[in-house]
This record gives sequence, C-alpha cells and structure tokens, in this order.
Amino acid sequence: MSTLPFPRQPRIWLPFPLLMLSGCGSNWGWHVVDPTDARGRANLDFMVEGLWATVTLSVAAILLSVLMGTGIALLGFSRLRPLRLANRIWVELFRAVPILVLILWVFYGLPVVLGIRLDVFTAALIAIALCDSAFEAEILRGGIQSIEQGQREGAAALGLSRWQAMRLVILPQAIRRILPPVANQFVYVVKMSSLASVIGYQDLTRRANELVVSVFRPLEIYTILILEYLVLILIISAGARWLERRLGADQTRRRDG
Repeated sequence: MSTLPFPRQPRIWLPFPLLMLSGCGSNWGWHVVDPTDARGRANLDFMVEGLWATVTLSVAAILLSVLMGTGIALLGFSRLRPLRLANRIWVELFRAVPILVLILWVFYGLPVVLGIRLDVFTAALIAIALCDSAFEAEILRGGIQSIEQGQREGAAALGLSRWQAMRLVILPQAIRRILPPVANQFVYVVKMSSLASVIGYQDLTRRANELVVSVFRPLEIYTILILEYLVLILIISAGARWLERRLGADQTRRRDG
C-alpha cells in the first residue's frame, strides 16, 4: 500500500503576532523613544549615557579577573599541595556563588564584617571579577594542559627553568588557544554587569529602570535596552574575531619564515 504524503497543515499561527500587534496598537507608546520627538531624544540620550558606565565596569572586571585567574591557574600547577588546594578552593567557591548574591554581599556585607564601605563601582567590580576569575582560571588551566608535552621537554632541553618554560614557551601558546573562550567570558561579563544596577550603579540597565518609573512604558524602554546590549555584544564579538584572525596570521607568518 502506497503511503500518501502527510498533508501540510495551514500555518494558522502566522497571523497571530500581527493580530496581537494590531490589536494592541493603541497601547504602544513608542513616542517615548522616538528620536524625532524632543522628549524621545531626551529619553534616548539619558539611556545611552549609561553606556560608558557599562563598558568601563565590564572592561575593568574582565582585566582584573584575567589577572586573578592567571595567578589562580598557575597555583594549580605548583608542586606544593597547599597551593594546589588553594586553587581548587578558589575555583569551586567563586564558581558556585551567584554574581548577584556576591554583589549584594560585597556592597552590604563588607561594611558590617570588616568595616569597609565601598562605592557602587568598586563593589560591583570586585564581585564580578571574583566570580569570573574562577572561570578564567579553568580556561587557562585547560589551555596550558593542551600544550604538547614535547614543548615542555624542548624547553627543559634548552636549560630553561620551570618558570621560564611556563612564561616563555607554554603561556604564549596557551593564550592563542584560550582567546575564543576568554572572548565568550567578556560577553558574559558585559551581560552580568547589568546586575550592578541593583546597588545603584548608573549603567544601561539602571537608567532604563529609572526611565520606566518616570514614563511608565516598560515594553518600549526595555526593547531599546535589548538593542543597546545587542549592538554592544556584536561589536565585542567582531573585535574578538578580528583579534583571533590577527593572532592566527602572525602564527602562520612565523611558521612560513
């Protein structure tokens, strides 16, 4: 018995979004972010002013976390067991704590526990960098372990010490290999920087929240906020791909030479 082709069902769901948009058309308030309107331009300017705060916090956090992560990763290769244990404790602790919880603890807890009162930028920077350093340490550990054993043996044959071999031979090769995951972590940090808004940091998210309270148009404001983060992440991704190509071209050029 021949089988008949399964009849294609009409895609009746397709008009639903259009019907919803048309039915809610009278409820849209896009004028609050309309660049041709004076009030809309003022609202957009207010939101965009938070871009510098987001970029500053994200770049500072990723740089600090990479530095801390590198140190923590190197502890894991130490011959001393206490240092290796410190590596595991650091990684497991800060990989398990949510960033939002740590931001709140650093900002509200340190004044009580240690008598240290930090401004919102410093508190958010420390919390995000601590959490991300655990991931950076694991990324670098994987990159170092991916280097062939022959590279270490060659360095030893040249008379290099263990530290010299790590600094001059292993780490430069590992950095090229870990660039893509580190770029992913940078994107992650940019997105997680929005959590600093809960303690009053004037980033993109905080300004969007303040604008929602004043104009009562959450859909329109948060739509613009999504677009802002989208553009920012796309720029970062493009820059990371460009850097990967540059490092790859340099490596190929050295081999050819």
